[in-house]
Amino acid sequence: MPGISKKDLFEFCETFVTDRIARVRKNMVDIQEALTSETKSSAGDKHETGRAMLQLEREKLGHQLAQAEGMKLVLTRVLLQENIQIIGLGSCAITSKGNYFLAISAGVYVNKDISIFCISMGTPIGKLLFGKRIGDVVVFQGEKIEILEIK
Repeated sequence: MPGISKKDLFEFCETFVTDRIARVRKNMVDIQEALTSETKSSAGDKHETGRAMLQLEREKLGHQLAQAEGMKLVLTRVLLQENIQIIGLGSCAITSKGNYFLAISAGVYVNKDISIFCISMGTPIGKLLFGKRIGDVVVFQGEKIEILEIK
């Protein structure tokens, strides 16, 4: 993993969660403002439908916020220690088919030399990699994947 540290990957995940929480909170404020202005405007069936839709959207945003805060909580348990022999939370697994940082599902960290998928332990590949060692082979979607290195 030339030029990339686990700290870089962790910070990428932290930024992802922080941005997501900020975005959801802003949307919640916008919904609340819309509800307030909806109350001040008209009455009738159209008004009630509009309020109901805004309430549903606010509920959905509440679930998204809880999920993002759960991701933030997972990051507090990530260990960035080096010389790990077994893949676990905070490990970076270099494999024959891709590179994975096991923390949260935050997308792909791309550096000029390498791409690393930031995944949660709950993903199918995360579950397969958990507890494995260098040299172990897992089968994912019919393909054999060998663990080449653990950081």
